[in-house]
Amino acid sequence: MILRLAAILTFIAAPLLAAECRETKYNGNRYAICDVDLAKEDLRLFLKNEDGDFHGHFSALNSELAKTGKTLGFAMNAGMYHEDRAPVGLYLENGEQAQRLITSDGPGNFGLLPNGVFCVDESRVHIVESRAFAKRPRNCKYASQSGPMLVINGALHPRFLIDSTSRYIRNGVGINADGTKARFVISRNTVTFHEFGSFFRDALQTPNALYFDGNISRLYAPSIGSSGASWLMEPLGPIVGTVVPAE
Repeated sequence: MILRLAAILTFIAAPLLAAECRETKYNGNRYAICDVDLAKEDLRLFLKNEDGDFHGHFSALNSELAKTGKTLGFAMNAGMYHEDRAPVGLYLENGEQAQRLITSDGPGNFGLLPNGVFCVDESRVHIVESRAFAKRPRNCKYASQSGPMLVINGALHPRFLIDSTSRYIRNGVGINADGTKARFVISRNTVTFHEFGSFFRDALQTPNALYFDGNISRLYAPSIGSSGASWLMEPLGPIVGTVVPAE
């Protein structure tokens, strides 16, 4: 009984953990994956600092977090943005809305419907098709709209072509069936939408997955030696990541 109580107390007192990241291969392509357990990790979205300036880079965000004794466990870009780095679609940070939901079709990958909303509430993560979200909004603490959807209720996006020649470094997120875990992925080589979506559906078995972006995609994951640096060093818009105590 004493040992069991001690184990319970140890679990309660355990600090928030960094995401579990790893490298893998699937069907001739290489990917990096970071798994986030909402019960153990502090997952957030980030856009601007206290002065109203866009973070833009993982290093700038880490400098901001350091003021409160925190640092990033992992991070990646989390949705499309305009030239001024403002989000293209719905964006919520700590309950505050910075951009509205867009449900119309349009040019580019964002407008390749169906697109979707990545939503973090107090205990779960959700990926919801945008028009379904408009009809029944979720109580999100954090949210980022992007597109296209990669996997929709177990099926690939209907417009993905198996013989496509459009290949980019791509990143996105999938969730498990009960929304307790999010799986963030970046390809390590150029892939098609069909290949990327198939990785989420078949290898990771996530029933729903959402595309974040391509070409500018970056991952900060110190545990696997990924700094998120790019020779382009184009400033980012929305960023998603876990927050852990700085050592």
